[in-house]
Amino acid sequence: MNTKNDNFSAYVGLDWADKKHDICVQVKDEESRAFSVISHSPESIHDWVEGLHKKVKGNIAVAVELNKGPIVYALQKYSFVTVYPIHGLTLARYRQAMFPSGSKDDPSDAELALDMMLNYPKKITPLKPSSEKTRTLALLVEQRRLLVDDKRRHANRIINALKQYYTQPLEWFSHRDTELFCNFLIKFPNLNELKRVRTNTVAKLLNSRGGPTVKKTPKRIASIKEAIPLTNDESLIIPYQTFVIALAKQMLVLINNIREYDSQINSIFTSMDDASIFASLPGTGPCLAPRLLAALGEDKSRFSSAQEIQNYAGLSPVTERSGQKSWVHWRWQCSKFVRQSFIEWASKSVAQSYWAGIYYAQQKAKGNSHQSAIRALAYKWVRILFRCWKTGKAYDESKYLKALKEKGSPLLVVEKAC
Repeated sequence: MNTKNDNFSAYVGLDWADKKHDICVQVKDEESRAFSVISHSPESIHDWVEGLHKKVKGNIAVAVELNKGPIVYALQKYSFVTVYPIHGLTLARYRQAMFPSGSKDDPSDAELALDMMLNYPKKITPLKPSSEKTRTLALLVEQRRLLVDDKRRHANRIINALKQYYTQPLEWFSHRDTELFCNFLIKFPNLNELKRVRTNTVAKLLNSRGGPTVKKTPKRIASIKEAIPLTNDESLIIPYQTFVIALAKQMLVLINNIREYDSQINSIFTSMDDASIFASLPGTGPCLAPRLLAALGEDKSRFSSAQEIQNYAGLSPVTERSGQKSWVHWRWQCSKFVRQSFIEWASKSVAQSYWAGIYYAQQKAKGNSHQSAIRALAYKWVRILFRCWKTGKAYDESKYLKALKEKGSPLLVVEKAC
């Protein structure tokens, strides 16, 4: 065996599935391999792990085609088990090399995972769990984003439904994913009902949330008085208003759930040592700062260079060559959520960071698209973030601008020339 770590008494290749897991086991200093299948249940997994540990009386290495999920979480609770995650594309290409005919069955995948762990130890590194707070924060911010995506889908459906029979609310409200918008539609699902209600009742609802929106109430009331129905066809109005009310009610539930997630995320984020670093970055805010912290974690030894973070986040371009031809594209194999976190942050920073705004303008002046310019800015931001993260110091815009000036950065030179 050619493993980096010979402290294991058994090596396991595991091919996971929703209801069962195929397993290939090779005990240290033995050539034979044992194949088995266990069902996906806490009891079956526990019996198998404890039985193997009792048999080999030592640590166990498990190679599996993922770095998170139920089976990984189940294995991580055993102190004598070390998980070696293998990228799905890597295993697929290894399978294609071993079986050019394209034949595939589950037991062979388990054995291939085991072979990769034993034969290419420098390519397969063990999974090092983050701290409990980091893992909790990472799951919370990902789940929150799923709820936000659901809210956006509901808003789009409401917009489409309103366009069929009741277009005026789309003119009166620029934000279509708020409690005020949803409550308005539930209370007044069509124009005829709205016009039958007294002006004071409508104004009371419009002013119920307070804030800047109150200033818009007189204009909205005037527009309501002048509005005429798009259609009086009850065969359209009744189904669509029922649909709009149902979606608005679901939207309110999502809004409340997202608010609860925000509370939990903020509670954990503010209790972490590096929170001030990520909160100091222009454009992060209460949503993106926790996402960036969860992406990097608290273990400062996890990344040794900014390039490693850029690769991990999928921000580094990839150059492919074949013969005399070469082409550049972005990284396809990365966490899409992590990459989107960095890109969204870079986009927000354009309006909140002096140098970031100039850099973005320069990229656009070169003919780059908005997305290309933002990706380039995100790539640049990572180097700054890495430095702050490693040193434990919050970002200071004035200090960074001073450093740019001392280096004669073209960012500031171009601005001065303008």
